Amino acid sequence: MEIFTISLISFGLSFLFALGGVGSALVLVPVLAWLGIPLSEAKPTGLFVNTISMVGATYDNIKNKRLDFGLGIPIILSSIILSPIGAYISSLISQKIVLFIFTLFLFFAASILLFFKGSKYKGKDKYKEDKNWLYMSFVGGVAGFFSGLLGIGGGLIISPLLILSGYDPKKVTTITAFVVPFSSLTGFIAYVLLGSFNLGLMLPVGISAYLGGYLGTQFMQAKLKASTVKKFLGILVILLAIKMLLRFF
Repeated sequence: MEIFTISLISFGLSFLFALGGVGSALVLVPVLAWLGIPLSEAKPTGLFVNTISMVGATYDNIKNKRLDFGLGIPIILSSIILSPIGAYISSLISQKIVLFIFTLFLFFAASILLFFKGSKYKGKDKYKEDKNWLYMSFVGGVAGFFSGLLGIGGGLIISPLLILSGYDPKKVTTITAFVVPFSSLTGFIAYVLLGSFNLGLMLPVGISAYLGGYLGTQFMQAKLKASTVKKFLGILVILLAIKMLLRFF
């Protein structure tokens, strides 16, 4: 398929998933695989796209002073360590196994988008404010590992773990957008070092993703409720998961 068409798909997916504060690599990787792109190239492309698109979202959050750097740093540090390990392990197992794990993760992601309600904390002053570095490092490590293994950003792991712990959901969205570029970039570098990348594919797709992610964040802040968008995305993801699952039968 032509690069122009793939770039348009990347723009559209990044725009849609930025509306829900989630990187588009979650669906871009299997979509690229369907379009005939080898999984070894689709995964680093997905990580590159997540890096670029979430940089746009993070820039907007920093400019508008929404980001709590103290909560994000320990998550970033542990994700940077575990993401290349996940990428390396991915290179050791068969493509069919990776796709099956990806399918299971899609079902998990869809359930988070559709049914996850957050913590029982009520009121702005009742959200947790403490910075538990040990727990944050655990969250970052898990997210980083799966980011490298599957070519995703790990945002759908970070968000529920932090919100269930009592952190403000709005703050968590900005932290997730801040962490995802780092975990994605380190996983991407690992794939490059392993020789799995396509520069001619990544650059136009990455630029399209940046524009889509930035515009999606702007549109969501101005026009939409994130909860409504996430339900819509959850339906799309579960349909994608079902379609992928059918490939194994």
